[in-house]
Amino acid sequence: MSGVGLIYKILAFPVRGPIQGTIWIAQQVAEQVHRELYDEDRIRAELAELEMRCDLGEIGEEEYTEAEEALLERLRVAQEIAAGANEEAEE
Repeated sequence: MSGVGLIYKILAFPVRGPIQGTIWIAQQVAEQVHRELYDEDRIRAELAELEMRCDLGEIGEEEYTEAEEALLERLRVAQEIAAGANEEAEE
């Protein structure tokens, strides 16, 4: 790194440091949300809970069907993501 580049980094740190920190935090939050949203075990648990709520009469059949379709779609996407990650790992 040249001397000018180092001086620039030092002088720009008060402005760039907090911005880069905020970007890093936002990336970490986005990754965690993605992991939780597309976690296959979590989706299956939500499906089981949904079925139990329907069996107990807490939700109606129509609400159950809509929620089940959304969860099954999330599960399908999660499986596609996992399959894509496995293919990339093999390459």
